[in-house]
Amino acid sequence: MRYRSEHKQATRRRIIEAAGRRFKRDGIDGSGISALMKEAGLTNGAFYVHFASKDDLVATAVADQLRAQNANIVAHAAPGRAGVEQIVRWYLSARHRESTDDGCPSAALLDEIGRCTDPTKQAYTDGVLMVTDGIAARLAPDDPASVRTRTLSAYAMMAGTLQLSRALADTHLSDELLEQGIHNALALLDVEHEASGQRRTDSPAGAA
Repeated sequence: MRYRSEHKQATRRRIIEAAGRRFKRDGIDGSGISALMKEAGLTNGAFYVHFASKDDLVATAVADQLRAQNANIVAHAAPGRAGVEQIVRWYLSARHRESTDDGCPSAALLDEIGRCTDPTKQAYTDGVLMVTDGIAARLAPDDPASVRTRTLSAYAMMAGTLQLSRALADTHLSDELLEQGIHNALALLDVEHEASGQRRTDSPAGAA
């Protein structure tokens, strides 16, 4: 029985991870259950053992992606404003721009999440606030609530900048946009930053 339980949990995790990658690559609407299960290396029949519907999987995968972003990037950043700068520079890096499958779910899926069911919107809201509250705690450790809206606004700015940078055919222009985005985000967050040309692209945790 223990093996069955562990096997079931491992299979569910496999579906969630495969769905997270595929949603970001092909979109939620562009990812049917058959395609999702094929990516996970499983049959269609296994889907309903783990999820009540595609909407159920979408909400679960979105929440999982944001938990991973928080655990792999935000939680590993340095304390204080130095950590905020690390997060911003990771987010608006060429490496992140080119890593859609492993990148931020907001930049990849925000327009579709806005059209999703309320449970998915709630899962997204909870997840994105976990990420931005981690940034706010570095900006104002004594009163993170005082900078919550400003931090959320900066996160929205970064997601939009990353989206546009991915859509531009001109790589040089895209690079310049990312650099300007770093400047804009850090200015909004009132964080002093390094001069242009010294931009770091490594994530706090070394993740893509």
